[in-house]
Amino acid sequence: MITRDNWQKSSHSGSGDGNACVEMANHLTHIAIRDSKTPAGATLSFPTGAFTTFVEALKTHSPATDSTRFRG
Repeated sequence: MITRDNWQKSSHSGSGDGNACVEMANHLTHIAIRDSKTPAGATLSFPTGAFTTFVEALKTHSPATDSTRFRG
């Protein structure tokens, strides 16, 4: 679903009004991310090329593997 200012909600936002996920806006020079529950709140903004790196890092790291790696 596209919202004002080209914000697009994730297809995994859930049922109802879909306020359980994130939204992103794709601009020429950057991609912005925000919490769909608080659209007037803070956003993360990435240069277009860096967004792919960010998403790939999220896919390869999980809380379980990251927490065991940092234990003494």
